[in-house]
Amino acid sequence: MTTNRRSFFKTAGAGAAGLGLAPILSFPSCTVSGEDSAHANDEQQLFVGDDVAIAPTRYGKVQGFLLRGIYNFRGIPYGADTSGKNRFMPPQPPAPWEGILPAVWWGNSAPQNMDNRYGNAWASFVDHWNYDDVSEDCLRLNIWTPALDDGGKRPVMVWLHGGGYTNGNGIEQDGYMGENLSRKGNIVFVSINHRLGPIGFTDLSGVGGEKYASSGNAGALDMVAALVWVRDNIANFGGDPANVTIMGQSGGGAKVCVLTAMPAARGLIHKAVPLSGSSTEALNQEYARKLGEYVVREAGLTPAEVDKLQDIPWKEYLRIAQAATRKMAEEQPAPGMRGGFAPVADGTLLPKGKFFSDPAGLSADVPMLICTTFHEWGMARTNPEMEALTAEKAIEMMKGGRGFRGGFGDKAQEVYEAYAKVFPEVKPIEVMTLAASNRKGAIETANAKANQPAPVYLAWFGWEPPLFNNRMRAFHCLDICFWYANTDLMLTHTGGGKRPRALSEKMSGALLQFMRTGDPNGAGLPQWPRYTTENGETMILDDTCEVKNDPDREARSLI
Repeated sequence: MTTNRRSFFKTAGAGAAGLGLAPILSFPSCTVSGEDSAHANDEQQLFVGDDVAIAPTRYGKVQGFLLRGIYNFRGIPYGADTSGKNRFMPPQPPAPWEGILPAVWWGNSAPQNMDNRYGNAWASFVDHWNYDDVSEDCLRLNIWTPALDDGGKRPVMVWLHGGGYTNGNGIEQDGYMGENLSRKGNIVFVSINHRLGPIGFTDLSGVGGEKYASSGNAGALDMVAALVWVRDNIANFGGDPANVTIMGQSGGGAKVCVLTAMPAARGLIHKAVPLSGSSTEALNQEYARKLGEYVVREAGLTPAEVDKLQDIPWKEYLRIAQAATRKMAEEQPAPGMRGGFAPVADGTLLPKGKFFSDPAGLSADVPMLICTTFHEWGMARTNPEMEALTAEKAIEMMKGGRGFRGGFGDKAQEVYEAYAKVFPEVKPIEVMTLAASNRKGAIETANAKANQPAPVYLAWFGWEPPLFNNRMRAFHCLDICFWYANTDLMLTHTGGGKRPRALSEKMSGALLQFMRTGDPNGAGLPQWPRYTTENGETMILDDTCEVKNDPDREARSLI
């Protein structure tokens, strides 16, 4: 099992640092990348000790370490243990502690199915997921910052991990690490864990009444609680609570959209960045409540015994919830609906209907930057035979099958030809992948958000790594390490070196500009116009970056 024991970050500071008053110390430049020789910096890199990296929070002091000039704090509690009587309930504050809490290792991942997590050798090699303990005591966050309590008012990044609403954690890939972006942009980087899956999103309000009114959105309320913690504590870590950007990828991108639509998060979010995943509405509550009824029944309980669900060990509860989902799908199929456990449109915590529909409504003043990749759902990385796919075979596959959400049916040839027209130089396997990875969801989100006055910026990431005989292409998750200046850290995604680093310099610079001002321009990319529904202005991110007006509009309209 691959662990997340990586090279430590630099930790310094003596007496004054222990009081949270340390000056920004000067250290020779050093990156995580290792592109320089192993002896490029022979000075001490890690500082940890009794008076090093100590910061106050509302609940007690925490101690981290200083690595390569960046303070690290890992596993800080922002909420109480969610097990037992707290299961399905809104998050509670952590209990205050005496003394100094060690914040030097990651917090537990939320309950999720860990069976065979590393079963696929190639997937484990490419992503080398970082997982440690899993438990319901999972409301923890991590911080990277250049300084402590110095009044610096640095922009704050809050990272929301992917994995849908069922898997993942805040540090599961090395590309999620915040050290390099913190150093490059003089910003504070925060990543969080929160409740997932059935533990975080079982709507029991239909069977359990008012006590369980928020159970379908417990995991979303966890994220709000983390943002409240940031508002109340981040100044102690050199951050500005009045300038917080939330950013997430895949399921994390959908979480970004959900949070910007939650009244409880009003004023806690100032910029938003969904990557390769977005959402314009929450789960239908009628469906969610019915699924909650199935869960109770599958557990062998009556509505009067709902409280007993809080006592079931979490692994057993996940099994029960998954069985209930399958049974409901069989007995009450909802064609075209993507069901399961996710944030619920209850009309209180989350609105019913489309997000961003009110031009003057919630998050109307929050700028948004949206990005997807060319080949989100690639399928040829470990299947070299697919490189020889003919157009006829690709069209046949596009009529149905996995990766196409039921397939394109009789429209398959028309869709194929439309994408081939936009990208005439690519192979049939690439045309098929582009169609499977279509931008409909991202465009829907951009169009909805463009209804509000704050600007929207749209990107499409097409850079392809020279790995697996060039079969990886611009795959799902690849762009994360570019935004976070981690291309020399996430080597199994990029190969490392100056080529990916050159694009990362521009992308991370644009992200930092967006964090500071709500506008990504001025950091090395071509002039990036705000998105409009009329023109569909899109920044193409590749070795050569350029703006195009909705290049796949015709092809996408056929889907």
